[in-house]
Amino acid sequence: MRFLRHSLTGLFLMSLTLGLLLYAGSLVFQAVSDRLAQDPKVPPARERVFTVNVVAAQPETITPILTAFGTVQSRRTLDIRSSSAGQVIELHDNFQNGGLVEAGAVLVRIDPVNAQSALTRAVTNLQDAEAAQRDAVRGLEIARDTLVAAKDQADLRDRAQQRQVGLRDRGVGTEAAVEAAELAASAARQAVLSARSALANAEARVDQAATALDRARLARDEAQRALDDTTITAEFSGTLSETAAVEGGLVSANERLAQLIDAEALETTFRVSTAQYARLLDDDGALRAAPVTVTLDVQGIGLTATGRISRASAAVGEGQVGRQVIARLDEARGLKPGDFVTVATEEPPLERVVRLPATAVDSAGTVLVVSQDDRLEVLEVQLERRQGDDVLVRGRGLAGRDVVRERSPLLGAGIKVRPIRPEAATAAPAAPAMVELSDERREKIRSFIEASTRLPDEVKTRILAQLALPEVPAQLIERLESRMGG
Repeated sequence: MRFLRHSLTGLFLMSLTLGLLLYAGSLVFQAVSDRLAQDPKVPPARERVFTVNVVAAQPETITPILTAFGTVQSRRTLDIRSSSAGQVIELHDNFQNGGLVEAGAVLVRIDPVNAQSALTRAVTNLQDAEAAQRDAVRGLEIARDTLVAAKDQADLRDRAQQRQVGLRDRGVGTEAAVEAAELAASAARQAVLSARSALANAEARVDQAATALDRARLARDEAQRALDDTTITAEFSGTLSETAAVEGGLVSANERLAQLIDAEALETTFRVSTAQYARLLDDDGALRAAPVTVTLDVQGIGLTATGRISRASAAVGEGQVGRQVIARLDEARGLKPGDFVTVATEEPPLERVVRLPATAVDSAGTVLVVSQDDRLEVLEVQLERRQGDDVLVRGRGLAGRDVVRERSPLLGAGIKVRPIRPEAATAAPAAPAMVELSDERREKIRSFIEASTRLPDEVKTRILAQLALPEVPAQLIERLESRMGG
């Protein structure tokens, strides 16, 4: 009986459990069916509003700054070379890299013994040539006197011949006397020819002596120049570089000893594009003498110099583009030849252009402007110049509009925005609140500070100095009292 009772009880509980499960399943099924049968409830869509930074487009006249990179060089650079070979016997005290020398200072002196000997020989040869010329002049004078005497004797012989012929014609003289007179006249004429030949030889000797004298003078001058070349002087004041001579060393002819650079006559060369070069020309097509500013950035400290454009390169150069422009620097303190510098020069002013951040213009040449209902509009602009992080643009209907400073892929025409305009003035920071302490309160805080072992001495001194003032910052008092426990 007990078994039957337990079996019936278990069967009843099982049936009850199955009934409850079936009832719960029907409830779930009915709830899901009702849910699926209902229409979906969609929340009302709200338009998204973007916050953008805007800048007012104000047309103005702006002078663009053309920026390029260039190098500094000296207008006067001289290679110091030895004109003669020999031993270096003297050097300037500043004959070293970076040494400063004055114009006319003796830089290098080469042993002048050989050059002095050559000059002495040349002077001796010149003296010989001068003596030979004087001898030739005296011989020419003697030859001229001899010719005059021969002519006089020939005239006498001719007159004697004529007398003998006259005597013969009158029957007084003889034929033998006439023949003798003719022979004497012929011999006199032959003597005149010999005197003329001697005169011609004397004149030739004079010409040869003059040529030899000129040659001797040239040799003397060359020897003097060779002697002068043993002393090398500075053509102008400057700085020595790449020195390669030592005292006592041997140098050969045309050997490079150093380089003299005029550090005061500096200029900078920089390359610009053809379009930029065209903007540097005046109405006549000539290069304007525009002012330039040269800057060398050295660890945040800028060395600056000013100057003016002086000329441009004559040719573009193989494998080069654009134009190379040279500017002469006025006073370049701290700059050296070879420095890589930044060159800035002014272009002709542009009228009615707007300066905008470069991030406001996209690659298609458009900007986003804010309409009256705070929606974005696309406006085309013309890019005139780029100035660092800014651009200079023109556009119809741009004046007075608010332009979005930073473009974003989320922004486009028709989008609602909330513009943030730059403040007209920066608000001054509020002064810290000050409180006036009672003597008891002040003494309590001072005792706490003096007894504190966690505060450094310099901090204690500063706080005590503030407590001695009539009014003390409220923030300081609150912080100290919180540490004191009330």
